[in-house]
Amino acid sequence: MSTLRFKAVEEASKRTPLEVTPPTQLPSEYYGKYVFNRTQMSKYLSKETMNIVLEAIDRGTTLYRGIADHVAAGMKMWAMEMGATHYTHWFQPLTEGTAEKHDSFIDYINGPDGGIIERFSGKLLAQQEPDASSFPSGGIRNTFEARGYTAWDPSSPAFIIDDTLCIPTVFISYTGEALDYKTPLLKSLSAVDTAAVEVCKLFHPEVKKVYSYLGWEQEYFLVDQALYAARPDLSLTERTLMGHESAKNQQLEDHYFGAIPPRVASFMREVELEAYKYGIPLKTRHNEVAPNQFELAPIYGETNLAVDQNLLIMTLMHRIAVKHHFKLLLHEKPFAGINGSGKHNNWSLGTDTGIGLFTPGKTANENLLFVTFLVNTLMAVYKHNGLLKASIMSASNAHRLGANEAPPAIISIFLGKQITAVLDKIEQSSEDDDITVDELKQMKLGVAHIPEVLIDNTDRNRTSPFAFTGNRFEYRAVGSLANCSSAMTALNAAMAAQLIDFKKEIDLKIKKGMKKEEAIFDTLRLYIKESRPIRFDGNGYSEEWKEEAKRRGLDCETSVPLIYDIYTSKESVEMFESIGVLNEKELHARNEVKWETYTKKIQIEARVLGDLCMNHIIPVATEYQSMLLDNIYKMHAVFDKEKADRLSKEDAALIEEIADHISAIKVNVDDMVEARKAANKLEDAREKAVAYHDKVEVYFNVIRYHVDKLELIVDNQMWTLPKYRELLFIS
Repeated sequence: MSTLRFKAVEEASKRTPLEVTPPTQLPSEYYGKYVFNRTQMSKYLSKETMNIVLEAIDRGTTLYRGIADHVAAGMKMWAMEMGATHYTHWFQPLTEGTAEKHDSFIDYINGPDGGIIERFSGKLLAQQEPDASSFPSGGIRNTFEARGYTAWDPSSPAFIIDDTLCIPTVFISYTGEALDYKTPLLKSLSAVDTAAVEVCKLFHPEVKKVYSYLGWEQEYFLVDQALYAARPDLSLTERTLMGHESAKNQQLEDHYFGAIPPRVASFMREVELEAYKYGIPLKTRHNEVAPNQFELAPIYGETNLAVDQNLLIMTLMHRIAVKHHFKLLLHEKPFAGINGSGKHNNWSLGTDTGIGLFTPGKTANENLLFVTFLVNTLMAVYKHNGLLKASIMSASNAHRLGANEAPPAIISIFLGKQITAVLDKIEQSSEDDDITVDELKQMKLGVAHIPEVLIDNTDRNRTSPFAFTGNRFEYRAVGSLANCSSAMTALNAAMAAQLIDFKKEIDLKIKKGMKKEEAIFDTLRLYIKESRPIRFDGNGYSEEWKEEAKRRGLDCETSVPLIYDIYTSKESVEMFESIGVLNEKELHARNEVKWETYTKKIQIEARVLGDLCMNHIIPVATEYQSMLLDNIYKMHAVFDKEKADRLSKEDAALIEEIADHISAIKVNVDDMVEARKAANKLEDAREKAVAYHDKVEVYFNVIRYHVDKLELIVDNQMWTLPKYRELLFIS
């Protein structure tokens, strides 16, 4: 196996950048080439049909079934001209990816002559029936009850991958429950739209629609394929379960924003080219903090479409990485001791009239609207901080949160000094003073050739999980592997429920005789005071903050299985049901899936860790120990006892140290296996997940400690697994 390691290192070291030939056209000329977007619809649909579809997309109106035939005909014509021979409903089951079943366009021709024809009807576009029993349902469907439905989502355009037309869809059970991420997301977006419009009309009666916007920042690692293949833990769990940190990792801070390695730049270039063809507006690419860690990010877009584009870009990145002899790692913490990967979700709301609801204005009225939505966000996050944490929590993201610049697993909001001062003024004021917020302030650097630098009205706080960053909130706790739908559903639902409560309070106060502005100010003052516990501008890593957060009543639970309990709490069920996003049955079912997924991930990691210890680490350590014993024996054969003892003293100490580590590994692996067997006997999904967290996972770091110590002792030529210095610095 050590031979495999060095072959992998040699192969990785010889790699050269893959040449990527850019198209001869400008990006604007091939942008959206593989997408049935508005440009393509205008060519393949009648004007009447297109107007109906756009009304459904822009205004949320319901498409009548008959229009699907017209859309399907145009979509099929475009797809076949693009070389497509198959179609699929592309959906998001309760797993970490997407699903698709490909069907050919061909169908029989009715009549005596037989033959086939390419056919794609509105019925096939609008609805399909995949096997629901094979996807996680949390007990909603029995194994023998296979029927489930996918239904077309016209607000996210169809696209072509290879020879297949992919149609974004929702996925529901035969009895109507959501079995996917998209269905509740769409419901939450509809809910926040309706609620926000009612609040906006207090200021701008002409507002008819409010959009939720999302800008995701995708962090990732790249590891050479050969090195990846020589690490069974990476191959099977997407993270290193053992491995001593490299003497050099990120402490020099020389990788962040540094020159992009040529092989990686080639990969990034191809990802960007492909993304443009799919209408994904990638804007940024750069080195991240950790070695071999990188980031890409697009221009912001409507939330539902942005989620689909993120799922698609992850698929494209995996495919393109293979071409460049890389393995893409989206796990939140593939390597210990260095930064993990997040997927910061930059979230905002905006009206159909062009008003950014989190953007400070230039007049008192505009700023009152801004502060209204800002303060309602504080209230929404304060009331549902535990739910927001649960929406981003997973077995993998738990390793990242609170480590190496990632935000802690306690949800708080960072506002910055200027916005905090504005809220303090409102809270303390006794009259309706005008609200003034400088959108930008200027700072002169005193260097002649550098112009004035514009500084946003907030600083940045890397340890804040939910930070206001000038005209949006950056939800930094979301993990790199996550489907953004989970976080966005919880956030938009919580915001919708809060805005409904706010509007009710305003209406009640106006009914009692208050002026509108007075009612708004009075309510905002109360909200600012009530939500104060969620505001925190300090160091999220400090022990003082953890204690303070408990005193403030924030959710400080750290056990992943127990964190999920908040989904089925009375408050969460009432909130989701009140706005029609998820019912109690669906929430309980989703928790069953979450507990089962958590259990399986820890179970797989425990098995892999045990196997590596018993079949890689201990044999190699024992072999090296035998070499040392043989050396001592030969010393005594050549020298007298006193001299031999003196010369072999260090070897004897190493032999004893190796024996201690081997013994500790063996004992802890055996105990871990027994704990796993006991947990497997539990029937209840929650109890089993808790047992895996409390009784099985606790052995991981203990075992790793002893393995990593052996890595420092055993001869490098004998060690079988590629080391951190090879995984992280060969690019």
